Amino acid sequence: MRLSTTIASRPRLRQSLIVTASAVLLGLMATFAAATVAPTSAQAAQAACATSPTTGCIQGTIRDSEGEPAVGVDVVATGASDFEETGTTDDTGRWSIAVTEAGPYSVTVDTESLPDGQFLVNADNAERTVNVNLGASASALFALTAEEGAVTGDATASAFNWDRFAQQFASGIRLGLLLALAAIGLSLIYGTTGLSSFSHGEQVTLGGLLAYSFTSIGVPLILAAVLSTVICAATGYLQDLAIWKPLRKRRLSLTQLMIVTIGLSIALQYAFQYFYGAGTVRIDRDNPSTVTFLGITLTVQSYVAMAISVVVLVGTGLFLLKTRTGRATRAVSDNPALAAASGIDVDRIIRLVWTLAAGLAGLSGVMLGLVLNGVNWMTGLQILLLIFAAVTLGGLGTAFGALVGSLIIGIVVELTNIWLPGDFKYATALLILILILVFRPQGIFGRKERVG
Repeated sequence: MRLSTTIASRPRLRQSLIVTASAVLLGLMATFAAATVAPTSAQAAQAACATSPTTGCIQGTIRDSEGEPAVGVDVVATGASDFEETGTTDDTGRWSIAVTEAGPYSVTVDTESLPDGQFLVNADNAERTVNVNLGASASALFALTAEEGAVTGDATASAFNWDRFAQQFASGIRLGLLLALAAIGLSLIYGTTGLSSFSHGEQVTLGGLLAYSFTSIGVPLILAAVLSTVICAATGYLQDLAIWKPLRKRRLSLTQLMIVTIGLSIALQYAFQYFYGAGTVRIDRDNPSTVTFLGITLTVQSYVAMAISVVVLVGTGLFLLKTRTGRATRAVSDNPALAAASGIDVDRIIRLVWTLAAGLAGLSGVMLGLVLNGVNWMTGLQILLLIFAAVTLGGLGTAFGALVGSLIIGIVVELTNIWLPGDFKYATALLILILILVFRPQGIFGRKERVG
């Protein structure tokens, strides 16, 4: 059956882009509006410390061994010029202390104020040193356990319970949704061009850093997120226009193109470091508020990010399934030569894919920056392995496989944190990637002929 050449015609393409952009904008406006409701008690507590050009904040949240807020715990901060202030955790376990001088501060917990049966993990090393800048917040983290004298490894191994399992499972879904935003674009790029783009993680970083730049000059968070996503999408369009299409015309091999993506990735990383520094910057400088729903406690930013991800992912799925341009995109992903023979403008579809992929990755960077409470020049590089693992697990070149793979990777990685401390959990993604390549290299939804 011959597909009409109007499938990828300019009017249809513009119409599809407008529909997709409208869905993204509506999702952003609707879900971010949830953050503008009347302040909760936790938000009211933030009034005790609000960052300004003359004020910095030391903050944190303390929860007991069951994951419940530890209320009434005193935290003491000391610094130069005989500074000493005490902050007390509120009904959400949050505390904050305002400082008017930049510099290092020592933070300790008054163990006498801890709830009965609760003890500090690593009690012999309970002091935290934080560097505070005026106009910014710094966090001091303390963990509690029901086992007196526990150290980090003991607390991690003995802290399993079903409440924590549910909490980590929810965190896994959150991570999976944010990974899916970037993974779907990477999968579409591979499907339409056969290229594994190692610079895709830098699109994630770019989105977060752009959002930080906009909010730093007073742009509202909603508008900053929209502008960052649009600019990232534009960079994807320009990349294909200036780099990838000319290289395709020169018939470079996929290996050569992949090396170009590695070089572009390194160049962008050091460009980010040059302009933004090596430290972590925060898109939203207010202390994050938490909300408990069905026994699971997440920050407001996490709930908003998850809602936006669902809206955008559903919109992307409908675009691929219901629009002619979306069907043409899937046709090019399945068989570019046959799609071209059927009258589809393959170059135009590929440019659309690069644009869509870069925009989704940029949005993922904004959401990750809010959820992780910061973004730096290496954020994209740190999650690139997770993105590749998700795409490989779901099936190379399959957009819906990337979504499923992202959710599985996110859940497994976060559940692993019950037994493995810190960033060791990310090693799980590498193990999954190796097992997939050994036993099912085509992934869950992939076909064997896609590989090789």
